[in-house]
Amino acid sequence: MAALVVGLGLIQLAASVLFYQSIDRQTLRNDHARRIAELLVVSERLYLLVPGQTPETMSTRFLNADVSEDPRVDHGQFNDDLSEITREIERWEPGLAGKALRLARVPNDTGRDDLVGSIRLPDNRWLNFRSRNISSMWPVAARAIVLTIVSTALLIFAGLTLLHRLARPLRSLANAADTIGEGRQIAIEERGPKDLRGLASAMNLMQSRIAGLLREQAQSFEAISHDLRTPLSRQKLVADLLEDPELSAMLVENVDEMEDLLASLQQFLRAQHLTAQAEPIDLTSFVRAAIIPLGEAVSLRHQDEVTVTTFVEPLRISLALLLENAQQYGRQVEIGFGQTEEGRWIILIDDDGPGLSEEHFQDILDPFFRLDQARSRNTKGFGLGIPTAHRLMTRFNGGLSFGKSALGGLRVIVTVPTPSNHDAAILSDRQLDH
Repeated sequence: MAALVVGLGLIQLAASVLFYQSIDRQTLRNDHARRIAELLVVSERLYLLVPGQTPETMSTRFLNADVSEDPRVDHGQFNDDLSEITREIERWEPGLAGKALRLARVPNDTGRDDLVGSIRLPDNRWLNFRSRNISSMWPVAARAIVLTIVSTALLIFAGLTLLHRLARPLRSLANAADTIGEGRQIAIEERGPKDLRGLASAMNLMQSRIAGLLREQAQSFEAISHDLRTPLSRQKLVADLLEDPELSAMLVENVDEMEDLLASLQQFLRAQHLTAQAEPIDLTSFVRAAIIPLGEAVSLRHQDEVTVTTFVEPLRISLALLLENAQQYGRQVEIGFGQTEEGRWIILIDDDGPGLSEEHFQDILDPFFRLDQARSRNTKGFGLGIPTAHRLMTRFNGGLSFGKSALGGLRVIVTVPTPSNHDAAILSDRQLDH
């Protein structure tokens, strides 16, 4: 729509300029023809009365006149393109027809053309004249073109400004749709045209319904999980009463695995509702504290202090899940830091495990996805660690991607979550309040 407005404005401008130029050419011819016709008639009559005063009297800032024995324009110097002006002169003063009028274009010092002419006087002397800047723009046409350019520019600017204002609610809806797609909830302002207001209202209603369904889902699972823990506890009591130690250990192991499965699913569902406030932290110290309980199997490459404003709890949970995943598939894990082209900090988690082919980088973000061919099956949980971390990073304006590890296994790239413009504005207001 913006391109259409600009295109129509430029077409109108070009048409107006061509129109004024066409008028200007015709007006120039008429203007020069009229001035020359008046000059020639008045000069001829004045010459008959006072010959010596004719040149001085007839010269103006537009025309120079003089009388000489020879014509300033030779007969062969006549320009064919001046035939129309000649006819206009004779039309203005029919008495000048047949008086050996000669016209020519002569360049002046400014690079434009002057109209130079000669006409025979009654005593066979020649009246020579020079009309300045025959090709110059007619002042009225020039002003009209300038006015057209200015008005067209203003109209294009006004049109683009109006389009920008009209499209603002639509852009807000598009941004809101992206935010909703990332699992976050945002209040959409219901403004703009009626259709957009209706769409914004529908999206707000949709968000509330989705949030309600997720809450009900989480509450239902919480209730189920609570109810399941009671029989699981009884199973452990039964295991303690069994005389067969091997059977008792197997039963306890199965109960522990079921409890781990429930905890994993519970953590995944809670990731949909987790709330956090952004705060500044030293990223290096934060990561160092997270790997201390993991022992020597996880090492941190040297990094100076890095202060970032991030959502601490989502980052802590995600980092713990990803480190657990890396330890399950590799014996050695290294953590490093880097920055994206946009200047955002990233955490690199490398393991020396079997790795993963690029075609499955997207698949492992889906809940419950398992790939036994690439990763060993002796792992706990439902395969919800990476999806949980991905959901948390997405919800809090972070990111999760994968690559080839320098240790030969999988590299997990965590884009540290940072506040969005809206979150940053809220954080700034709180800091000012403190």
